[in-house]
Amino acid sequence: MVTEANEKPAVAVPEKIPAAAPDRAAGKAGLRRAVIGVERRFGSAALTFLLIAGIFGAVWSVLTPPFWGHDEITQFGRAYQVAHGGFLPEKIHDDRGPAWGGDVPVSIDALMGYAMHDYQNNADEPEPMVEDPHAYDALGGMAVSEQTKQVWFTNTAAYSPVPYLPAAAGIRIAEALDLNVGGMMLATRWAGLVAYLAIAGFALRVLRGHRVQWLAFTVAVLPIALFQAGTVTADTVTNALALLVSALVVKGLFLGERLSKPETVAALATTILLPVCKPTYVLIAMLTVLIPARRFGFGRDVSGASAISGAGGTARIATWQRVLPWAAAGIGAVSFAAWMKVAAPTGDGMSLMRPEKDWGSVRPGDQLHGILTDPVHFLRVFGDSIARRDQHWFMQFFGELGFSYVEVPALTVLACLLAFTMSIGVAERFSPLAANRTRTWLVLATVAASVAMIYVTLYMSFTPVGYFIVDGVQGRYFVPLAVLGLAVLLRWMPLRFTNAAGRIPVRGMVITVVTASSVALLAAVVEYSTIVWG
Repeated sequence: MVTEANEKPAVAVPEKIPAAAPDRAAGKAGLRRAVIGVERRFGSAALTFLLIAGIFGAVWSVLTPPFWGHDEITQFGRAYQVAHGGFLPEKIHDDRGPAWGGDVPVSIDALMGYAMHDYQNNADEPEPMVEDPHAYDALGGMAVSEQTKQVWFTNTAAYSPVPYLPAAAGIRIAEALDLNVGGMMLATRWAGLVAYLAIAGFALRVLRGHRVQWLAFTVAVLPIALFQAGTVTADTVTNALALLVSALVVKGLFLGERLSKPETVAALATTILLPVCKPTYVLIAMLTVLIPARRFGFGRDVSGASAISGAGGTARIATWQRVLPWAAAGIGAVSFAAWMKVAAPTGDGMSLMRPEKDWGSVRPGDQLHGILTDPVHFLRVFGDSIARRDQHWFMQFFGELGFSYVEVPALTVLACLLAFTMSIGVAERFSPLAANRTRTWLVLATVAASVAMIYVTLYMSFTPVGYFIVDGVQGRYFVPLAVLGLAVLLRWMPLRFTNAAGRIPVRGMVITVVTASSVALLAAVVEYSTIVWG
């Protein structure tokens, strides 16, 4: 057949594409964009933390028998006191000596008494540590009585009300909902867990977009950290605030980046609040003053593309912008000193935590006099303490789980060490322009001084006069110092991991850190459940 010259040649018509296909493709693309947007806004480490810490924190809160956490009986007593307006230490009568405490409902005291007897008197292996699980159900099922009983908690009466505010809120919520004893216990634990997730999650969000976020993640999900987040203790808020101030210092000082306005507010608030949570961490709260004023989120960002000194133009910093971080540090220091003065008398009653033969032997004034007049003796005791107890403290850093004294298994320790190795090995190389040598040395000196404060505090407040070691030191006390200590190491250590192509294996690192941390937590849960519940 002959066609006309202006007739177009026949063209094969392609098969019609089903309408659903582009819809599915667009849906997948939209979901991908949404996921990327959420990740950029919150950070992958923060989101992963909320998932893992939320799951395992809740597991610890349910798995741990009531009042088997670290000093959980006295911690709950102080939280209950704060919940009902008792902010200052209250002296009580005790035939044994000076004592501080407060009132708790009689039904809660009954569960406290049973729990204390249970964890102090255990059957031999392979029998479980818990003698009668049904007894906890029966006591926990009782109504919270209106009648109260005075209980002793001198050790926690020394703490300010600040770290107990979440737990106190949980108690008030339980009362409003008319929960029974077991319900109030869980509500108090969960309130602390929510506070930990919120504060520590924000700390990890501060470091979003930087590989060092995974180092902070590794510390935040340590088994001991999540165990404490799932029980009633002042350490829950203390650990979270210490992680937050560490993340802010890493971003503003070592990474040389400008803090956002919310991060600036968090830095100022943490500088004030952390010193009154636990006295041993007052110094790390002051480190926010080392962040250059231009890197705080005051007003609009006029410093150009980079907050590192000398980059992007010349920004004028108002006097108040320079003064405000120092003012916050001053308020924190004054608050710390004021509370120490209020709580000082409680030190005279700390010996009642020890065996009867040691009552009256813990005398802070005598210990301080000994340090000042014979520092060589104190240094000798300090050295003997390390020689005799360092391995125990090392294990406790990963987890000695409450008053069951169950240590996490070797698999947990190895998995945590793998997570630390990977997260350290791929972290950014911190620029000397961001944190000069002097500021870095000041951070190191502050961490070292905080370690010293842990020993000195326990030497004065818990160790009997003439004792051969500094007693009461536990590895978990060093967790709040971990991120800053490792940040100094990263500042001076240029070595990093690379793959065969010379690239940093970020995806492999993330998978390894998350997997190793999850394995560490799961192994700890299995061992604890086996030994405690059978």
